[in-house]
Amino acid sequence: MGPNGEQVGIVRVEDALRLAAEADLDLVEVAPMARPPVAKLMDYGKYKYETAMKAREARKNQVNTVIKEIKLRPKIDPHDYGTKKGHVERFLKAGDKVKVTIMFRGREQSRPELGFRLLQRLAEDVAEIGFVESAPRQDGRNMVMVIGPAKKKTVVRQEKKRDAERAAASDDTVETPETAAEAAPNETAPEQA
Repeated sequence: MGPNGEQVGIVRVEDALRLAAEADLDLVEVAPMARPPVAKLMDYGKYKYETAMKAREARKNQVNTVIKEIKLRPKIDPHDYGTKKGHVERFLKAGDKVKVTIMFRGREQSRPELGFRLLQRLAEDVAEIGFVESAPRQDGRNMVMVIGPAKKKTVVRQEKKRDAERAAASDDTVETPETAAEAAPNETAPEQA
């Protein structure tokens, strides 16, 4: 194949190398298993750069799934529960998964239903922004549940980007007192009788 993708045809290796040298390009074998093998005249450095840029772009658009962990106790204070629930909500709104762990100590291990009820209560409290990905299960001294976000991380990222653009656009159009006075028509004060 030629440098612009045109078919040159079946050519001996020596002739192909001579064509590449004349065009100041490289002869690159693109399909070694084909019969006959397919080679292309191209700038190999430019080709490597373009493939590296495509790979970097693909990595940039790739989403990293992060699992955040929150640890609770079965006899948690209502205010502490509210604080932990707030953390879970923040993580879910950011598009991250949350692993909620309830740690049992001593006699608490004989009452796993307390932990189960607490996890169900948390799942109900964050139902509008997340869903239970894995149901509560006992794991030794701990009970674990995973909550997934209702919105994917890419959607959250796009919304943040859109909001930032809107904020920047509204900052550009904010009127100062001077521009507002210039834009308003000249009004005279009503005469007093």
